[in-house]
Amino acid sequence: MYAWRVLTAHPVRLLLTLSGIALCVVLILFILGIYHGIKVGSLEYIRQTEGDIWVLQANTTNIMRGTSILLEGYREEICDDARIDSAASVLMFLTTIDCAESSASVLLTGYRPGALGAPPRIVEGRELRADDEIVLDEAFAVKHDVGVGARVGIRGDSLTVVGLSSGTNLSVMQYAFVTLAYEQSLVDFPGLASLFVLQVRNRRDIAGVMRNIDARFPGQFAVYTKQEFLDNNLREVDAGVLPLFYAIALIGAVVLAIILSLILSVSILERRSDFAVMKIIGSPVRYLRRVVVGQSLLIGGAAEALGLLLLYPVLAGIQMVTPEVAATITTMHVIGITLAVLGISAASGLLASRRVRQIAPSEVFS
Repeated sequence: MYAWRVLTAHPVRLLLTLSGIALCVVLILFILGIYHGIKVGSLEYIRQTEGDIWVLQANTTNIMRGTSILLEGYREEICDDARIDSAASVLMFLTTIDCAESSASVLLTGYRPGALGAPPRIVEGRELRADDEIVLDEAFAVKHDVGVGARVGIRGDSLTVVGLSSGTNLSVMQYAFVTLAYEQSLVDFPGLASLFVLQVRNRRDIAGVMRNIDARFPGQFAVYTKQEFLDNNLREVDAGVLPLFYAIALIGAVVLAIILSLILSVSILERRSDFAVMKIIGSPVRYLRRVVVGQSLLIGGAAEALGLLLLYPVLAGIQMVTPEVAATITTMHVIGITLAVLGISAASGLLASRRVRQIAPSEVFS
């Protein structure tokens, strides 16, 4: 095929072009994977907690970027409603964990063992049983070389790591789980909680229980269903990181389009005489433009394939260096980027092919 012969006539140029576009593809997929990983890590704790109603301090909508402080005594008052099956207190705040050779901040989460608020999944070890135990996120454990049975420090206290969890990686930091009693002992005001998680006996009573809480404690609590609370936290994640990711992805797309347009324009200029000959023998401009677009699609398709081959080794290398960076690539990401690359390739080819109109048949004699 003529388009392929033109491209392979300069193998070094073709390799550099494919490599540049492939790296753009890897970058965009990596950004999308990071965003998806943050969404999963940020929301998995809420998604996996079997609570029907979430109660927070008034005017607080989320735990991603919001602060909620409640007196735990209110939990017993809320539970006066016979429609409530169980209610659990959860306390969250940022603190520093001291490991053997390093220290790092975590979102320390306290809950009562056996009650709601536990880690979403334990991938190694077990859940908490005592106040001197802690469950760490698996990415945190890998980064700081801490395993089950190791000991870590919080404000001078020594805790035994009894389990590692997944679905608790926020990328910028990770969850760590201790008993509610221990976490309450770390603050100067005992008996505090960040939120209450309620389970009702009959899901049809959820709305009624929520109305009852609002009526008994007017203006004191923010009360949400599980889905409402998930949506609130998702909006915070989107508001915090989505614009940045969109900007980086857009820059990658623009770079890809510029590379393709420049390469195709140079190719057309180098083969002006070929196009002039084809015009003399009667080839319509529409056909010549299809040749250029075909070149662009070949480059885009080959670069996309190369990018997908490079993607997972690159991700594996990044996660070896920074295990807390959780990039989750989905099939829809791959399909979407493939279609986007082919679309950009076609548009770049059409843009560059306008130069074909400027080539006169008489140039074959020059």
